[in-house]
Order: sequence, then structure tokens, then C-alpha cells
Amino acid sequence: MNHLKKTLKLNYNKNEMNKKFITDIKNQFRNKVIIITGSTQGIGKETAKLFASRGAKAITICGRNESKGLQVKKDIEKIGSKCLYVKADLAKVEDCRNVVYLTKKNFKTVHCLINVAGFTERGTILSTSLDNYEKNFNINTRAPFLLMQESIKIMRKDKVKGTIANILSMAAYSGMPFLTAYSSSKGALAIMIKNIANAVSADQIRVNGLNIGWTDTPGETITQKKFHKAKKDWVKKTEKKLPFKKLTKPIDVAKGLAFLCSDESSMMTGSIIDFDQTVHGWHSYSAYDSNILDNSLLGE
Repeated sequence: MNHLKKTLKLNYNKNEMNKKFITDIKNQFRNKVIIITGSTQGIGKETAKLFASRGAKAITICGRNESKGLQVKKDIEKIGSKCLYVKADLAKVEDCRNVVYLTKKNFKTVHCLINVAGFTERGTILSTSLDNYEKNFNINTRAPFLLMQESIKIMRKDKVKGTIANILSMAAYSGMPFLTAYSSSKGALAIMIKNIANAVSADQIRVNGLNIGWTDTPGETITQKKFHKAKKDWVKKTEKKLPFKKLTKPIDVAKGLAFLCSDESSMMTGSIIDFDQTVHGWHSYSAYDSNILDNSLLGE
């Protein structure tokens, strides 16, 4: 009998130790309702599938491409999470609000918001059109603001100790000359994150972000071909020049977002993490490879 008691006590202590030091990844987001924007492809899609694989109860995905969205919805449901696809153009105010409204209507609350959707258009201080400027700020800054605003209202009402994660960019520090509006919109979002994180800290709602670097996504391939005359093998050629010999992949970012949205980062809020293989401050694009801007779109 004494031997049995000692064995049970040892097993109990071992289980308690495991709870403290080992994360149960499969149930990391158990019973959580998650909103992920820009989730019909690339980073958002990979993030949705990862959160479903880690036990999310329900995930709202959104994007403009309905066929892609419905396919991602099927993929998530096969993994085991409930899923709602909302067709949305986040350049529109009401579409932003509708994503959160429909999540609340279908899944009763919101535990986590992840702002992935973004707009990347080229333009220097000389060539950036007003339309380019407005699209960058409407999608990269205003949309996250509206989504955070509506989600936080629900979290506060439901007394949810929620988490919010935002995708930013290393370009927020300055960016290349042809990313004037884009870099500025991400820089504005960085300050917004800190302001909001401070404002809702007493509600124990955490707000953080990732400054991601050059990432291999379907959208980036389109951009490289459209503006930089990239060939089919652009990824392979680019990766040979990089320190880690690879571009950041969507799954890398998804894992970073999982960290920010889980108890693993429970003491972090208002933090912007540089999530890249380049180090801010190592060099300046403008200082070491400077050229006088011409009037073309890229200024080169």
C-alpha cells in the first residue's frame, strides 16, 4: 500500500512538472474562437491551418477570393475546427466590421484576432498616387484598427482575456524608396499597437506584432513579376544570396503568431518583434546604395 502511494505521488508530481514545462501543442488553442484576416492564401491560410491543428474550436477566415476561401474552409474543417468564411474587402469599412459581427453571431465570442491581410504597392515619394496611398493606409492601418476595435468591444463585454497579433514589416523602420506609402502604413500600425496594448492592459487583453522580412508567398511572387521582372526561378536565385539561404516561409510566420497568441507569451503586450534574418541597424539601403530618384514608379 505504501509503495502504491509513493508511485501515485511520483506520477502526480511528474504530471504537474510536465504541465509547467511542456506545452500541450495539440490543445494549445482548445475552445478558442479565432479571426484570421488575409486567410485565403499565403501566411493567413497557413496560420489558420496551424491553429486548427492546435485545437482551435472555431476559425473565421476572410478574403476577396470566394473559391479559395471555401477551399481553405474545407481544409480547416477536415482538421477538426469549425470554420466560417466571410467574403470581405478590407479596404471597405463595413466589410471589416462585418467579419467580427459574423464571428460573434456564429461562434458567440472572440478570443483571438490575427491581422494578416496587407496591401503592397510600389511607389516613391515622387510616384506614389493618392489611390496607392489610400489603399495602403486603408488596408494596412485602418482595417486592423477597425478589426481590433470591434474585437476588443466583444472581449471586454464577454470578459475574455484575449490576444491580438498583427503582421507588420521590417520596412516599417524605413523601407526601400519604392515602398513609401507601404512603409509608412506599417509604421503607423506599430505605434497603434503600442497605444492599444497600453489602453486595454487592465482588461488583460494582449496586443503584439511581428515585423516580418521578405517572405515567399503567392502575393510576393505576383509583386516580383509585376514590378521587378522576376522569372519563375526568382525564389531559388534570391535564396542563394540570403544569410539563412531561404526566404521566410508562411509556416515560419504562422508559428511566430501562435507564440504571440498562446500562453507561451503570457507576459508580453505592446511588443513588436523583428521576425527576420536581417538585423535592423546593420546597414541602410539608402546610405550604401543611394541613387537620385527618377520619375518612374520604382524611382530607379
